[in-house]
Amino acid sequence: MISFFKDEEKRTILFLVISLPLLIVSFFNIGNLPVNAAWVAILLCGIPIIKGAVVGLVTEFDIKADVLVSIALIASVVIGEIFAAGEVAFIMALGAYLEERTVAKARAGIEKLVHLTPATARVVRDDEETIIPAEQVKQGDILRVLAGETIAVDGTILKGQTSINQSVMTGESLPVDKREGDEVFSGTVNQFGTFDMIAQKVGEDSSLQRMIRLVESADAGKAKIVGIADRWATWIVVIALLSAAITWLVTGEVIRAVTILVVFCPCALVLATPTAIMAGIGNATKYGILVREGDALERLAKVKRIAFDKTGTLTYGKPSVVKVYSIDPSLDESALLKLAAAAELRSEHPLGKAIAADYRKKNGTLLKQPESFELLAGRGVSARYDDQEILAGNEVLFAEREIMLASDLISQAESAKADGCTVIYLARNQKAAGLIALSDTLRPDAGKTIQAIHGTGTQTLLLTGDAQQAASHIAQIAGIDDVQANCLPEHKLGSIRAFQENGEPVCMVGDGINDAPALKIAHVGIAMGGIGSDIAIDAADIVLVGDDIKEIPHLIQLAKKTMRTININLAASMALNFIAIGLAISGILNPVLGALVHNVGSVAVIINSSLLLKWRKVK
Repeated sequence: MISFFKDEEKRTILFLVISLPLLIVSFFNIGNLPVNAAWVAILLCGIPIIKGAVVGLVTEFDIKADVLVSIALIASVVIGEIFAAGEVAFIMALGAYLEERTVAKARAGIEKLVHLTPATARVVRDDEETIIPAEQVKQGDILRVLAGETIAVDGTILKGQTSINQSVMTGESLPVDKREGDEVFSGTVNQFGTFDMIAQKVGEDSSLQRMIRLVESADAGKAKIVGIADRWATWIVVIALLSAAITWLVTGEVIRAVTILVVFCPCALVLATPTAIMAGIGNATKYGILVREGDALERLAKVKRIAFDKTGTLTYGKPSVVKVYSIDPSLDESALLKLAAAAELRSEHPLGKAIAADYRKKNGTLLKQPESFELLAGRGVSARYDDQEILAGNEVLFAEREIMLASDLISQAESAKADGCTVIYLARNQKAAGLIALSDTLRPDAGKTIQAIHGTGTQTLLLTGDAQQAASHIAQIAGIDDVQANCLPEHKLGSIRAFQENGEPVCMVGDGINDAPALKIAHVGIAMGGIGSDIAIDAADIVLVGDDIKEIPHLIQLAKKTMRTININLAASMALNFIAIGLAISGILNPVLGALVHNVGSVAVIINSSLLLKWRKVK
């Protein structure tokens, strides 16, 4: 029970549930109770408001909407208008609760980033391996990294060849082949071969630790948008008090002055934003969009440019066969694909799995296992199938085996690479037979989505860790003119920060861990919920639950419509307040009628906001 009352949200709900029926009892005077039932609403809902207003004034001299509410509440109690005081307390507590519900606390996901850092490292000293805590690795130490292990620090490979999954840093969907002299990063995963490396950037200087700091700094740098009612609170308080004081002095009737304070109480003004935001969030939910931050729609309405990550966002993030080319007269494309699939059948490499999957999809049959199989880390595979020696791999493997690549084959490979493909060469019995090109495929609705985004007056940008050729190829197909390739997390963050410092708010759409800093610093961050990493989702303001980017144009239009609704709510509520003040000054309204009139404004705001629930712009 004690823990229940310590939970502010549960406590507020309980107080509201208790107060509402008692206000109804008070209004209709049900039961002829000896004490006005509205006192319960005043005590449960009003006291926290008054306490917050006093603390804000005393500690920070911060005049917010709750100052005027407190004045109206206290004045109503002083002149005996208990129901009016209880009704004001209830409406304001409800508005505050709705606002708290819609403005969720940001979750940085930094703890999950920290867990990516390996706890230990394998140090080689005097030809002996010693496992030590990762934080004790020093610059210049020789580390040995086995297959499947996460690299502890940044450094350069001294001996060995392998493939590294470095999606955590660059977002690239395919493992990157590494050999002696190549650089490797902390937090990335060694997939196949064993290698020795020299530690160069350790501790706080490592790439993963830098990214953790980027997320922290980006989160701290994102400004909190202040509620409109609180921005106007000082002027509202001054106008209300002056109007009440002048009316009291001129008419000598304190009840008119109190009525002014009651009708000027900004209930509708406070409800104007959270009710519209909640309705907008409800609308977005129907289309598979989860709005995690209450003010995300307000911020999205101001965005001038949307930056997209490539892999897993505009594309599916998985390699697929896009081209099969044979130079062996005895092998057509289907036969060449069969040989490649057979050779890769036991491979754990994503490219090998993609080839085998493509063969099964096209033929619907299972291949028999190869008679022998050998993984050649960082180069390819070797297999024996139907008494044929099959090689599938890169140029390095073919050079090692002294297998010549025909000029026609090289030309086809260069053409495929220009389109952003990864090329695997095939050889049969020590003779080049052809190639297979694989690529991360663009989502079918990406082009139309980008076109629709441009139709809303929003510009687009592609930020990707992929190479320039692959990035430019995808951008051209999607219809994005502005491309920045070879981006590490700090590059993405810096690019977005530059746009925003020039007065151009940016929305970032991404899915990977490497996108987390950019998602955090962007005016609005949108993460892919299905395939996206938990860290990217935690860093984002909005999540596309089904990874459906085609709803982004609707989301932009919904954000703008939500802001128009908020502005209409604000204008209407203020207009009603000023009309009610005129009626209160003339004596037509008393505090109870004033509270009811001012309730009409609150109800009107809620009804207008609810229209957003089913809104969708018709093309």
